[in-house]
Amino acid sequence: MEQKSAIVIGAGIVGLATARALSLKGFSVKVFERSEQSVGASVRNFGMIWPIGQPTGALYQRAMRSRQIWKDIAIEAGFWYEHSGSLHVAYSKEEWQVLQELETEFRKDYREVTLLPADKIAADYEHVNTQDLLGGLFSAEELLIDPREAIAALPGYLQEKYQVSFYWNKCVTYIADQTVYIGNEEEHEADIIFVCSGADFETLYPEEFQRLPLTKCKLQMMRTGPLSQNNRIKTAICGGLSLLHYNSFKAAPSLAALQQKMMEERKEYLDHGIHVMAAQNGKKRNHHWRFS
Repeated sequence: MEQKSAIVIGAGIVGLATARALSLKGFSVKVFERSEQSVGASVRNFGMIWPIGQPTGALYQRAMRSRQIWKDIAIEAGFWYEHSGSLHVAYSKEEWQVLQELETEFRKDYREVTLLPADKIAADYEHVNTQDLLGGLFSAEELLIDPREAIAALPGYLQEKYQVSFYWNKCVTYIADQTVYIGNEEEHEADIIFVCSGADFETLYPEEFQRLPLTKCKLQMMRTGPLSQNNRIKTAICGGLSLLHYNSFKAAPSLAALQQKMMEERKEYLDHGIHVMAAQNGKKRNHHWRFS
């Protein structure tokens, strides 16, 4: 039987994941990327593999599967990862109530979560501000990678393991009849074509994107200078605003009370979808602070 062929447009994380999935299904895969490397959102995030943010059911199970895939590939491809877990800290009675309820709800789904009192957090996580700290919820399931390192390593890994072919500095400008066109220079055919062009809504199928209720947004991040090898925050740390950001936290019955409190005290943050998280890349690397 002749091997089926596939073309993936875009070498960001969605394109790379699509190329891997197609290869596992037996396709011969070509990936076309308009830049010399991935330069979009895939390398601007800070690499939190985040099962705790997904609600119970299919999305949570998918997140856990994704975490395992990331871990397996990191080991095979040789890029850094850390099974860091995550810590949500509470500085108000409303936040602390939500975390206590989440611990109960998450344990029903056999999630690896533990409530930590303030003194335990102070002893184990020296970088956490202990003023007015009431406690926190630790989840053992989260994983950290360095996105710039990982995204740079994945094409070589996919090429070597699955024989995926990569074409850099090739901007696909038109698609018709299972054929992609690169300006007036090249054309390539495939049985199936996937457009994974990230935030580029203008080049391919702009009329289709215009019909969708999409809004481009920015992920704002700060990055510290290098820290000493022993200066580790040990986990990903999240504040109370993050409890209003992820759908999984809606499992807490008292979340509405926290929402009301934040509306009164931090309305401008909620209006702009702002919450604060901190993560750290590999040893001798930098902190990432996320404002999104």
